[in-house]
Amino acid sequence: MGTLANNYIFKALDAYPYDLEEAIEALTYALAYDEKNTVALCLMGRIHAEALHNYEKAKEYYAEALAENIHAFNVYPNYINVLLWNEDLKEAEKLIDFALTVKGSDKAVLYLKKAVLKEQLKKYKKALKFVKIAKEYTYNADFMHSVNEVRDRIKEKMPVTKKSKISKKNKKKKK
Repeated sequence: MGTLANNYIFKALDAYPYDLEEAIEALTYALAYDEKNTVALCLMGRIHAEALHNYEKAKEYYAEALAENIHAFNVYPNYINVLLWNEDLKEAEKLIDFALTVKGSDKAVLYLKKAVLKEQLKKYKKALKFVKIAKEYTYNADFMHSVNEVRDRIKEKMPVTKKSKISKKNKKKKK
């Protein structure tokens, strides 16, 4: 029965996010064959979070997936996103901290999520520290670009200090 469940999971993955009806139908069949399949639970969580904006239901699916398999690495970033979107910031921080201890987890993604968490808390200096750590764990150019975009966004939000205001005025006078 595992093969049949996997076939439905592949159909669901292929359909998401373009054909939600087909994705949900395939996931329903996959979960009927294997109600504890972490990939199916995670994708169902994504559908509830990203398409339906039902964060509480999404959290249930993610929690169930992690209860079944703590090493389901694809669950962590999605679950953390839902917690951040739902403003469950303390819960998000706990999950990030735990996920960082799981061997094999994507540390770059997790540290970047921690930076976004600190950004939401308006702790911009701490956020930039986590961006720097995320860079250390980044091993591909595409993700490095994403990290740099987050860094630039956070820097734009940082309050301007008096010293930097004065230096900007001096630069204008010299021109």
